[in-house]
Amino acid sequence: MDEPPSLFPQPGREKSEKDRVREAGLDSSGHRARLRKRLLDGGDDALGDHEVIEYLLMTAIPRQDVKPHARMLLQRFGSLAGVLNADAQTLMGVPGIKDAAAAALKIVGVSARRLARQTVREEPVLSSWQALLDYLHIDMAHLNHERVRVLYLNTQNRLILDQIVSDGTLDESAIYTREIIAKAMAIGAAALILVHNHPSGSPEPSRADIQITQKIIEAGRLLGITVHDHVIIGRQGHVSLKAKGLI
Repeated sequence: MDEPPSLFPQPGREKSEKDRVREAGLDSSGHRARLRKRLLDGGDDALGDHEVIEYLLMTAIPRQDVKPHARMLLQRFGSLAGVLNADAQTLMGVPGIKDAAAAALKIVGVSARRLARQTVREEPVLSSWQALLDYLHIDMAHLNHERVRVLYLNTQNRLILDQIVSDGTLDESAIYTREIIAKAMAIGAAALILVHNHPSGSPEPSRADIQITQKIIEAGRLLGITVHDHVIIGRQGHVSLKAKGLI
């Protein structure tokens, strides 16, 4: 007579391969292993943008096919950079993205910004201009609001302070100019670089951008503070007012 099936695992009973795969969260098709091998063996372009997002999600969602999540995120935010720079609450508004997955995505953006910022701090800014642009693009190009920052430099053009002075609309008021120059005086800065982004995507300067830059240049000149440049960051690139001959 056959014994009834036991409600408890029997000692020595071998688990099936399917059981081991399910319990360990492994990928029976080998897709994750192949993706990992391509990442480790290949260069920067070994994985497509959706595969980069997929791999990050794999670390936080171990037992699901995350390809649909990756493609949904790309569609929602428009690009890899858009996904990695999105805030946590917005990420978690995408179906299937919980706090662990949002954290896995955000840590990449945090790491990239810190690495780029460290590179900027290690060398005189004017002699490592591309590193500065890379940092600014990572931090600002994909914002959906306008951010204004001032980079304060010492007499060797090394970065003293990277200050976000506004998250909103570029203000043309005299108070704005006074605040920037007053801060430079307070920390002993010899020069500064103005930076802001255009959420519209195009970095082309407006008349207001040029006018406010001229005001700050004139105020700084009276107190011996040099304004090296005003850089505008957009999704389509950047514009240097100095390079365009506008200041």
